[in-house]
Amino acid sequence: MTTSEFQVLISMTLYMLCIICIGLFFMDAAWTAIGLAAGTYINWLIVAKRLRRYSSVANDSITIPDFFSSRFHEDKKIIMTIASLFILIFFTVYASSCFVTCGKLFSKLFGASYHSMMILGALFVIIYTFLGGFLAESASDFIQAVVMICALTTILILGTVSAGGLSAVITNAQSIEGFWGFFNTASPSLDANGVQQVADGAALFGPPATYGFLTIISTMSWGLGYFGMPQVLLRFMAIRKADELKKSRRIAIIWVLISLFCAVFIGVIGRVLFPTEKTLLTASGAENVFVVLSQNLLPPLLAGIVMAGILAATISSSDSYLLIAASAFSKNIYQSILKKNASDKQVMKVSRIILVVISIVGMIIALDENSIIFKVVSFAWAGFGATFGPLLLFSLFWKRTTKEGAIAGMLSGGIMVFFWNLVVKPFGKSIGGLLGGILGIYELLPAFLLSCIFIIIFSLISKQPSQKILDEFELAKKEK
Repeated sequence: MTTSEFQVLISMTLYMLCIICIGLFFMDAAWTAIGLAAGTYINWLIVAKRLRRYSSVANDSITIPDFFSSRFHEDKKIIMTIASLFILIFFTVYASSCFVTCGKLFSKLFGASYHSMMILGALFVIIYTFLGGFLAESASDFIQAVVMICALTTILILGTVSAGGLSAVITNAQSIEGFWGFFNTASPSLDANGVQQVADGAALFGPPATYGFLTIISTMSWGLGYFGMPQVLLRFMAIRKADELKKSRRIAIIWVLISLFCAVFIGVIGRVLFPTEKTLLTASGAENVFVVLSQNLLPPLLAGIVMAGILAATISSSDSYLLIAASAFSKNIYQSILKKNASDKQVMKVSRIILVVISIVGMIIALDENSIIFKVVSFAWAGFGATFGPLLLFSLFWKRTTKEGAIAGMLSGGIMVFFWNLVVKPFGKSIGGLLGGILGIYELLPAFLLSCIFIIIFSLISKQPSQKILDEFELAKKEK
């Protein structure tokens, strides 16, 4: 397996660890897992090979902004600027989710305050990335991937044994109304502070909520995000030979299926073994289930090694996010637009400044001790999926796509993610009912669809692409 393949797996692992917390409410996790598995497979099947070919045709592009800019032969670098800014914004959000993870992990382990541990963890990541750069990212990925795989499988096996076997885990889950049904979901009984109520040594649940078709589609739409993930798409562009794609696809889908299964069932096992654990009775606290299981099922030394899996995923993901975001600004905006004659030394200096700025903003976002990692990641995931996913697909498979359509698609998708999350969903929650349920769907789905519509409309009403662009499109279809 190549380093690139391990880096793709590591990027996926952070999302798997996030899913552990919603594994406590099974069907959310199950439908999300199904969507992610489907998205992974389709992305490798239809996008990887074509993107690798097209990025070579499009001026040997090595970044997503470079690819889009070269694909449409733009002179004023508008597409490149917009793409780079969105990368900067959403990777800053991603970095904050990693800092939240560090804060929760260290505060739980050492009993220190969340804020001090979050800042300490962030500083460690910054120093690690600042000194090591891409070499540190590449050299450590193999070991980190091995640790994460071992951590997930170890806790799954030990947890299942401690709970009395797989049948006992399933029986316990079935005893909670709505927990095990594909079209219902459990409804925890919460007090005014959002803490699940407990009585007679058991966590209390209300009547199960219906898990309708719209909710299923909304949850499965997580799979659409893969089409716009820069950290995944960059690996497609960097694959050495097209012959490696089939092997890489098999590795990716096998890993995703195994890790999703482990992540979801670790949450279910946590519900069986520690139904009244105080630290797991809130949405934010539920994300500590992996830590709680590790501390209770393993000797301290082994627990530390297993929990290093979380730290490995966090560090490996965060350094990738910081480096890609900093590079997007320094290479695609600073060197390509602001100062075209900038030396490598100047570009490196700007990259490090931007890296620090991104980290500071990420720490500010992560200051909320009650942040739910899954929600932070889901917002950034939706941002990338809606901003770049539709445009990437249309760029690769519809030759009539134009520069105007590309700009309209990115802006509409990216802006709609913010608007739907911050305005539409809160409004839907306030009115309730059927309309409220429709407005409460995951922002990736409406933003993705809107971006597709804008790309089609603006491409059709604008001038047809030049013959050179059309010829390159045909060449990308044929090149091996």
